Amino acid sequence: MLLRYFYDEKLSHASYLVGCQEKGVTVIIDPMRNITPYIQVTETEDMKIVGSLETHIHADFVTGSRELADQFGARLYLSDEGDVDWTYQNLESIDHQLLKDGDQFNIGNLVFDVMHTPGHTPESISFLLTDSGANINKPMGIFTGDFVFVGDIGRPDLLEKAAGLEGTAASGAMAMYQSLKRFKSLPDYLQVWPAHGAGSACGKALGAVPSSTVGYEKQFNWALNVEDETAFIHELLHGQSEPPTYFSIMKQVNKLGIELIKDTPVINVISSLVDIQKLLSEEQQVIDTRAPQLFAASHLPGTINIPFRQSFTNWAGWLVDYSKPLFLLASPGNIQEIQIALHSIGIDQIAGYADVEEIINTAPEASLESYENITPNETKKLIDNQEVYILDVRNQSEWNDGHIEQAQHIMLGKLPKRISELNQDKKIIVHCKTGFRSAIAVSILQSSGIHNVANMTGGYLAWKADTPVLGASHSPIFVKS
Repeated sequence: MLLRYFYDEKLSHASYLVGCQEKGVTVIIDPMRNITPYIQVTETEDMKIVGSLETHIHADFVTGSRELADQFGARLYLSDEGDVDWTYQNLESIDHQLLKDGDQFNIGNLVFDVMHTPGHTPESISFLLTDSGANINKPMGIFTGDFVFVGDIGRPDLLEKAAGLEGTAASGAMAMYQSLKRFKSLPDYLQVWPAHGAGSACGKALGAVPSSTVGYEKQFNWALNVEDETAFIHELLHGQSEPPTYFSIMKQVNKLGIELIKDTPVINVISSLVDIQKLLSEEQQVIDTRAPQLFAASHLPGTINIPFRQSFTNWAGWLVDYSKPLFLLASPGNIQEIQIALHSIGIDQIAGYADVEEIINTAPEASLESYENITPNETKKLIDNQEVYILDVRNQSEWNDGHIEQAQHIMLGKLPKRISELNQDKKIIVHCKTGFRSAIAVSILQSSGIHNVANMTGGYLAWKADTPVLGASHSPIFVKS
């Protein structure tokens, strides 16, 4: 048997290639949309991809199942459990098998047993894997998808918060409680292979370790150690982060299908500053992917800064308008990786890109703008003189754990639709935890015509660590540390 692990750092998404080497066939569990890494392994191992298994209709990325079906004729193994509103559609021309609890199928000498594990979503299933070719008749592990993670479990509130299905959070939590009872009955030795790791918004406290065992999770996973159902439901629903706005789009895309990558538009290269400025004058979406310090020093008015780093995909999902073409300012060496990242969450209308350094370096200085970075101590002095308005763009849970007393809270992903709530009569100082998210927020405010704005360097962590201003009329200027 061949088992390979793949991890997309930008989405905290894990997928798996499982194959029978004797028969030369493999399947992919919860595949990413970029299927090239799977192809590279199968070509090296001289094996064929014959199937794609999905644990549920994912909300945080576009699955690659239909890509695998198109390129290899792979059969799709999909859940036939759960609510009728969340069943897969548009499968008429695709080889597929719908699965229910207790079903079993073979891939070469590998045996997959289906276990219905609702909670995160109504249709969620897990796959128990047995290698019969090794003359073993007991499963070695379970692919849990977003059911059980290392140290956590899947959140049940996404259908309600992201897809607008009222009442599904509470019913999902109750279903999860029952599903975990079944999970606890599994043998302790079983390996646990989840679909996400630390940083995913599909849970609230996922571990960074790629795999676990049933026995370890029964010992140390909080969710498997709360016996009272009412207490369990309260703890599960409490403190979940805000789901990105694109999650509702992903649910529809993975339910109905999406255009194949080969059919998406070719990205046009834009070499003229005039062309970029024309796009900005037409209020087109132009994303500058440089590091925050470079953008702060000099950028084109109207552009939004989403730095190309690990969190790029998440913030693009929050902030990009899927209904409009997207233009990029990026390093030519990064553009292919950026395109893969955007495709992974269904942003396919990438109409053009320009070499950002070339554009900025050739632009007249008068056509560029910048913004100020300000220290926490400088901010405290301005607050003491009542000269500024503080905007906190962290998550709700971070705000609840402690915040600057004078601040207004608007989570970064919700900022574009709530700019009218800001007090623009004073200088706006924006902060987050470390200064990264607030840099994105400053770019959003500037692109909306608000220019008297600054970013607080080091964020709330630096604020708490900084020595209070001498002579200030109030001692700590934050609440609930």
